[in-house]
Amino acid sequence: MNGIGGYASGTVSGILTRRYHGLLVAALHPPLGRTLMAAKMDEVVEYAGDHYALGADRWADATLAPQGDRHLRRFRLDGTSPVWTYAAGDAVLDKRVWMEPGANTTYVRYTVTRAATALTLDVKAFANHRDYHSTSRGDGWHMDVAAVAGGVRVLAFDGARALLIVADASARMPVTRPEHTWYRAYGLARERERGFDWQDDHLHAMTTRAMLRAGDTLTLVVSADTAAPAAAAATWRRRTDHEGGVLARGRAAAARPAAPAWIDQLALAADQFVVGRPHAGEPDGMTVIAGYPWFGDWGRDTMIALPGLTLATGRPEVAARILRTFARYVDGGMLPNRFPDGGAAPEYNSVDAALWYVEAIRAYTAATGDDGLVRDLFSTLESIARAHVDGTRHDIGVDPVDGLLRAGDANTQLTWMDARVDGRAVTPRAGKPVEINALWYNALRAMTGFARRLGRPEAPWASLAAHAASGFRRFWNAHGGCCYDVIDGPHGHDPALRPNQILAASLAESPLSPPHQRRVVEACARELLTPYGLRTLSPHDPAYTGRYAGDARARDGAYHQGTVWPWLLGPFALAHHRVFGDTRAALALLEPLRHHLDDYGIGSIAEIFDGDPPHAPRGCIAQAWSVAETLRAWSILSREPG
Repeated sequence: MNGIGGYASGTVSGILTRRYHGLLVAALHPPLGRTLMAAKMDEVVEYAGDHYALGADRWADATLAPQGDRHLRRFRLDGTSPVWTYAAGDAVLDKRVWMEPGANTTYVRYTVTRAATALTLDVKAFANHRDYHSTSRGDGWHMDVAAVAGGVRVLAFDGARALLIVADASARMPVTRPEHTWYRAYGLARERERGFDWQDDHLHAMTTRAMLRAGDTLTLVVSADTAAPAAAAATWRRRTDHEGGVLARGRAAAARPAAPAWIDQLALAADQFVVGRPHAGEPDGMTVIAGYPWFGDWGRDTMIALPGLTLATGRPEVAARILRTFARYVDGGMLPNRFPDGGAAPEYNSVDAALWYVEAIRAYTAATGDDGLVRDLFSTLESIARAHVDGTRHDIGVDPVDGLLRAGDANTQLTWMDARVDGRAVTPRAGKPVEINALWYNALRAMTGFARRLGRPEAPWASLAAHAASGFRRFWNAHGGCCYDVIDGPHGHDPALRPNQILAASLAESPLSPPHQRRVVEACARELLTPYGLRTLSPHDPAYTGRYAGDARARDGAYHQGTVWPWLLGPFALAHHRVFGDTRAALALLEPLRHHLDDYGIGSIAEIFDGDPPHAPRGCIAQAWSVAETLRAWSILSREPG
């Protein structure tokens, strides 16, 4: 990732399986406007009289050709940069990919680590220019591929951002030549599984040939930026220096000289989600990409993830910049749920994003002791709280009878359980959802504390908090031994066993009594807990769906009806520690995610898992709040005795 919303993504084998795979998915309007501009590179090594095709492709007719993954001897991450090691006879070649921070530029470096004699490396570079959510067809599409010093300039159509592909070598200069040949019908297996268009075309735009000996390198650069790409050696140093700094600050934040290797890896993963969101008058604005490869920045996700991505990794100044950026978007007491691609107006359809914003500021203040941010944003915080008391969009407002927040109707999806099928909310949760009111109580307690720190009147907030705490007792389902998921809904109280109540037991300020906190943890452990997170619905519920699979309609129907969400494992571990006081047991709950770092989105944590064993990872390969809440929980628990 490049820190402005662009990324490079692919598979260990080299086969393209998603429309989102590419060497350069550029954020042309940071952090969005993501456009696939460079698809891949396929290599052939000529050595000691033999040819070794290192590229790997699957075609729509199921043909696998070439099958360069047969020559793959090792794959690893160097920080966040993938490294492939190939064998060609007794010669060994490393391929390394990284992006320049702050630039829509990807570097691909080939290094010959062993060879008895010189080898010849031919590399085909493939270009495109399409929205990353789509696929392309090359029929009748002629790009302007023009030779430039050391490579080519590719213009997909008039007015498009040009793609530059250039080469350099540590030994004899490589030979590059322009090409214009469409390779048609790549078969994208993952898109076929997901019920989307699964055939794609890419343009072979340049061939590079270099003669290399042991120790020599060839670097190819693909860039959508107007400035000439920086020297590869300098950008690699910047990348490694940046990641070294991330690790050093994370270890300092944990108050220990070294963290477990998997926590270090998560700290680097966390950094990949934090990106720039320039705004008029605020060129240094920042936000969080909710998940790679297909999510943009979402208000709810950003605020849930913020403490883990920034505070747990020792970067409170980044947290402050994100919080100041989002203050600009508060409207009617609400934060945007989503910033759409294409520059459309932000969408204000989340009942909890603003409440998580208050919690993020509380966490920042607790971690830093800095009152400056609260002082600057207190009027914004007041506007949020008062809008919820008085009422705002989507029938969000406080019920004066019990002091609880109500929200929505049968056709809205305002909580994080927001899937729709055929225009219908799968889990509408209209009424008074349990986690929303836990967040409301937590926010009112935070406002009381903020007012006290700033010498402002605190009694109004304390009174509202006491009223909400009293009203929250209505959530207790004595028959079920846990909380109702929603009360006062269109059909009364909803007794479905869902994980939302775990937030009532894990937030800094809990409206539950200690005995009820314990019973909530026990209920969630009994029916919802898996090695990778909490199910969104008990398997004993008739509506439970254990696999997240099929077309979009089937997947959306399963999204919150049993699918496991790893972001909930952090709150569960913290709640478990709160009620049982066993640090080792709480930390052990996070351990399965350590092994997961090698089995899906390498080095990161998936968006979701199947509810049924073996709990296959699904959805986005790297999700911000999955990484963040694991880091946050580990950071807190690792400081606890026992």
